[in-house]
Amino acid sequence: MQGPIPGFRLFLVIVLSIALVVLDARFGKLDTVRSSLGTSLSPVVWLGSVPDELTTWVKSLFITRDDLQAENETLQARLLILERRALKYAALSAENSRLRELLNASGVLDDRVIVAEIVGVSPDPFSHEVIINKGSRDGVQVGQAILDAFGLMGQVLSTSSFTSRVLLISDSSHAVPVEVNRNGLRAILLGNGDINNLELVHVPDTADIREGDMLVSSGLGGRFPKGYPVAEVASIEKEPGEQFIRISAKPRAHLSRSQMVLIVFQANVERREERLNDNLSDSDTDIDAVGSP
Repeated sequence: MQGPIPGFRLFLVIVLSIALVVLDARFGKLDTVRSSLGTSLSPVVWLGSVPDELTTWVKSLFITRDDLQAENETLQARLLILERRALKYAALSAENSRLRELLNASGVLDDRVIVAEIVGVSPDPFSHEVIINKGSRDGVQVGQAILDAFGLMGQVLSTSSFTSRVLLISDSSHAVPVEVNRNGLRAILLGNGDINNLELVHVPDTADIREGDMLVSSGLGGRFPKGYPVAEVASIEKEPGEQFIRISAKPRAHLSRSQMVLIVFQANVERREERLNDNLSDSDTDIDAVGSP
């Protein structure tokens, strides 16, 4: 007795396959069967990965001391690289904060300013000078005021093409005309060689001045622009019989810590120069007109 013909068997297989596909896709009837098959085949999958895991385990038994040392050195090198990058990111973050402080400071100024970086410090302990990375090619001139994000730092002492030397207000040869911001009392603020201390001189004992008063540049003499914070009164000493009182002030600028500074171009000075140039041009034009036939 013969079984079903081959064509009929193929037809049955196709019909059964279509029925299983429909049941799985439309009704999800085979999820349980699929899960059971996966569970029953797990040992087969595990046995298939045994040779590779066994090979790895055998190789780990034969790792030499040199290999471990080389791997340790590689990991240490990577750690140093990551630590250096972390330090660099910290420095960049600090520099970004300083630039934001300078941006906020320059936003309240009427004068034009440019940003410079301190690139050197005078090695002479009796001379308070720093070097900035802006020079005559950037328009910097002798006498220009230098500020950081907190107050007046000093003035340009000399320039070259690419750098300038700045005399700090704490230098013993430096003097700034200031006024008390509270009442307009004028005085002279002198440096005494102490980076954290200044002296306010020629103030009579009857003057209205208090500890904590803000000293700002008065603008007298035209050297420093008016209204920039310079120092804060720290202490007042009155001695009987003395005509003047001794006043110590603390600089507002971070003279020994600031990295970025502002170079001030006074707007009124630039306008005076422009008017002078315009007047000279007009005079030349008038001379030409008079001399022409």
